[in-house]
Amino acid sequence: MWIADNWKEYEVIATSGGEKLERWGDYMLVRPDPQVIWNTPKKNPAWKKPNGHYHRSAKGGGEWEFHKLPEEWEIGYKDLIFRLKPFSFKHTGLFPEQAVNWDWFSSIIKKKIEKRPNEPFKVLNLFAYTGGATLSAAKAGAHVTHVDASKGMVQWAKENAAVSGLSEAPIRWLVDDCVKFVEREIRRGNTYDGIIMDPPSYGRGPKGEIWKIEESIYPFIELTAKLLTKDSSFLLINSYTTGLQPAVLTYMIESAIVPNFGGSVESSEIGLPVKEDGLVLPCGASGRWIK
Repeated sequence: MWIADNWKEYEVIATSGGEKLERWGDYMLVRPDPQVIWNTPKKNPAWKKPNGHYHRSAKGGGEWEFHKLPEEWEIGYKDLIFRLKPFSFKHTGLFPEQAVNWDWFSSIIKKKIEKRPNEPFKVLNLFAYTGGATLSAAKAGAHVTHVDASKGMVQWAKENAAVSGLSEAPIRWLVDDCVKFVEREIRRGNTYDGIIMDPPSYGRGPKGEIWKIEESIYPFIELTAKLLTKDSSFLLINSYTTGLQPAVLTYMIESAIVPNFGGSVESSEIGLPVKEDGLVLPCGASGRWIK
């Protein structure tokens, strides 16, 4: 498992009864987690009165309960700063486990830029959400194209860039359907040195385009592979969808990319360390192609 263990301002304190107790900077949150199917004693006093508690509803969805939690606050990861706010379906605007991937591709970008300092390293970030991967790639020196179908998420990502000192970084911010954008980039003849994608299980584009991951993901990987060249460095796919296990990610990437571009593929669960018991909480899976 690839473990995001370099955080200073975020940690999973404990897990029990379908929930996790987390520290986000100065604030404690309790949020549901479907992986936590065990019931162990909730000894930490923060379980009883956290700053924010998302209660799941038996009918689906749920609602937040707050105790002295601001509407918005910030935490940092290395040289980056992220604005957080609790919003629909338990989220805060950041997936801390992805830091293990940020570190991975940032290292690749820096090494490649050292070898060819006069050429831009171009990264495409698809389904880019609030920009964690975008900011990490930009901080490493890449020119980034950030694409997401949600105008609100793209604006949030821009705000994260601003507080991270990356307002003037070479980032293109695009509100667009990712499939249609990739199709247009292929027609334009554009290519990228690195590609990141974090496709949802289900979603809709700006004009109502429907995305179902089981039907759409492999054709999309094949399509996106057309934006790579023999000199491209990496491709990263993140998945939070049950059924898309690491072995499945490996097979898809190997089938779609390796025959034409060579390189190697590795996939694994990603996770977060749990402070109180030393275990690791699984948080989805990632597949990585590297040249």
